[in-house]
Amino acid sequence: MKPSLLENKGVPLERQRFTWRDLVQKPISKLDDDAYTRVRIILMNGLELEAHRFSHSCARMNKALQLPLAQIRRVEQHQATLINWLIGPDHSPLETTIAYEQVAIDVTAAVAMNEPDDYLAQVYRFGLLEDFDHMYRYSALLDRLEGKDANNILQSYTDILPGRPTMVEHRAPQDDLRRPYDRRTAAPLSKLHALTIMAGEQQTHNYYMNIGPMYSDPVARQLYAEIASIEEQHVTQYESIIDPQETWLEKWVLHELAEVYNYHGCMQQETNPRIKAIWERFCDYELGHLQLALELFKQHERRDPEEILPQMLPDPIPFASQREFVRETLAGEVDLRANGTEIVPKEKESAASRAYRDAMNADGSPTETVAAGYRWAPGTELKLKVA
Repeated sequence: MKPSLLENKGVPLERQRFTWRDLVQKPISKLDDDAYTRVRIILMNGLELEAHRFSHSCARMNKALQLPLAQIRRVEQHQATLINWLIGPDHSPLETTIAYEQVAIDVTAAVAMNEPDDYLAQVYRFGLLEDFDHMYRYSALLDRLEGKDANNILQSYTDILPGRPTMVEHRAPQDDLRRPYDRRTAAPLSKLHALTIMAGEQQTHNYYMNIGPMYSDPVARQLYAEIASIEEQHVTQYESIIDPQETWLEKWVLHELAEVYNYHGCMQQETNPRIKAIWERFCDYELGHLQLALELFKQHERRDPEEILPQMLPDPIPFASQREFVRETLAGEVDLRANGTEIVPKEKESAASRAYRDAMNADGSPTETVAAGYRWAPGTELKLKVA
């Protein structure tokens, strides 16, 4: 049953407690758990880390909110820890990278399919095809460095094919900005979609920036550097669709709402009972956070929360294979480019982006190098030879 946002109080903040053993639970199985359990883990870690980052930024600008932000932020720090530590050591960093791209592809595709605003839906489809290509390039690296088939992680839910080539994704900064939704008229679902995808892309960018320098292979190091640059572009794109006229408190409420919305969706669709219990627990925690943010919103802004809240949560983002939608989008939109805030045919791409891309690719593109001669086919991982 969907929680009524103004009536369901969740767990009060003072009852939200952890121990160190509680924070570090048994991780999921790389192969035995369903791939979408891992997708949900990665996505929710991204939501928690975005909430954490926003909270710090908000505290630096709002003295009166510092204490309640700090109190909730401590809980969300621990929620993020518990969730992130569910990815076990049987995942290599590169296998986790493959999982991150599965999140980007299937969650963004699901959002694009259900987004009520046509312009925003196109923006999501535009980014989707770039993440799709990143999956292909990292799958080639996994084959090259570890002799593994990326489909062991993907479990046949997500295709491994080229998308919009990464080497042509590089754009001048002005061509990564999009038109924001209007906070007064946008559907609540549009706001939730924007925060969710922005959080996921931001987490991916941070992960690649941390993991890339850990490799000794020069092509791997360059590959992570190139794709991390595109992930920064994606964060720029998705944060720009969020109305900058929202107040700090309005944004805080929407962050808490996005966490409730996504935990509730995870809880509904989770197949692992132990992990489902975590989603249920944290959904109740976030309802408690939302109630506190709403009280502060009323106190400081003298506004009715019903101005910005839906009465009930929208239908959740579906965690399912979006293969057919991705293939259709790939066939129809792979050659689209950007010119300012608009998505355009490639012949109308801005001169600024072409010049920027030519400069960045002057010595070649690591994403082209790593995939040279690579074509994914089932069962192509390296096999031990029997003497």
